[in-house]
Amino acid sequence: MQFIVKSVAFLSLVMWLPSCSSSIAPPLTTASGRDYWGHRPGPKGFRTVILDAGHGGKDSGAVSPYTRQREKDLTLDTVKRVRAELGSDFKVILMRDDDTFVDLDDRVARANRYGDAILVSIHYNSSGAATRGPETYFWRVDSHGLAVRVQQAMESVSPVESGNRGMVRRRLRLTRNPEIPCILAEVGYLSNSQESRLVSSAAYRQKMAKAIAGAIRMQSKIGDSGTGPLPRPINAPPSRPTDARE
Repeated sequence: MQFIVKSVAFLSLVMWLPSCSSSIAPPLTTASGRDYWGHRPGPKGFRTVILDAGHGGKDSGAVSPYTRQREKDLTLDTVKRVRAELGSDFKVILMRDDDTFVDLDDRVARANRYGDAILVSIHYNSSGAATRGPETYFWRVDSHGLAVRVQQAMESVSPVESGNRGMVRRRLRLTRNPEIPCILAEVGYLSNSQESRLVSSAAYRQKMAKAIAGAIRMQSKIGDSGTGPLPRPINAPPSRPTDARE
């Protein structure tokens, strides 16, 4: 009987160990030597900025029912404005510079070609007609400070009545899978009549682009200083195409 009890206890321990070790797995590095999880402070002193215009080509993204403007056109216009605002102080790389389709996994692979860099993906959102306001998605710990700065920058331009949708920690392919700090910024909601007409203005998009560029500059200059405590690390596998609509 004593032998049986000890055997059962041992088997229980063996069965428990994998689940325990997966939850406290040590930080891993990729083949390129980068932090697999992104459990580190945010970037500082970087000089390469990768700008991703969401959607493109056969993928129009959201379409405004009020102005008929397509998300893919607005995102491309916005990233080009951000690039112009950043000027020659940074090496700016556009994931796409025309109306072409780029698969999300290809965008991740392109981002991973660069070391000392950040990735900012620009989108325009869609939901219920009453929903409006900018919001910023992030996942990795090293992306938190950049997300805070970009969100605050967009809020400084967005009308007060649009509200503050804040930051969302979500495991998307462009917030989890790149090996560099990466965020996804939703400038506004095309499904809201007031905000849809607002973002249709080139002058408004220019203000947003200038604010986003300023946030990028500030992150490069002082890192995470002033952006609050870092979020808790979460060890989660890369996002898959079936996980969420992006």
